[in-house]
Amino acid sequence: MRIRSIVSVTTLLLTLTGCAQAVQQKEDLLAASGFTLVPANTPQRIAAMRTLPPHKFIRQVRNDTVVYVYADPTVCMCIYIGNQAAYGSFREKVFARQITDEQAMTAQMNQMTAIDFGPWGPGWWY
Repeated sequence: MRIRSIVSVTTLLLTLTGCAQAVQQKEDLLAASGFTLVPANTPQRIAAMRTLPPHKFIRQVRNDTVVYVYADPTVCMCIYIGNQAAYGSFREKVFARQITDEQAMTAQMNQMTAIDFGPWGPGWWY
């Protein structure tokens, strides 16, 4: 019973760490794309931020201008605000990162096919 609890807690911590890293990477891309970080450093800002869905983009129109808002109540306790150009830049950076990740995965898979499986021969896993 105790081992099961330890495994459950460890799994939960690893999952949360992975999620926090993914959110941090996303926020690094937001900053690099031209979004402005606005801290939720007053009770009014905290209350307003909590009305927004966490870690999702909200598209708003203010004074005939499209504005994108991204709320982060867990990592930085802030919101990111950007215009259409910043959002477009963010989407391009995400797409470029996905292409890079796919290329790395393909290279890793190609390395696996070059391994000599010795006495098992090719196709031993079929």
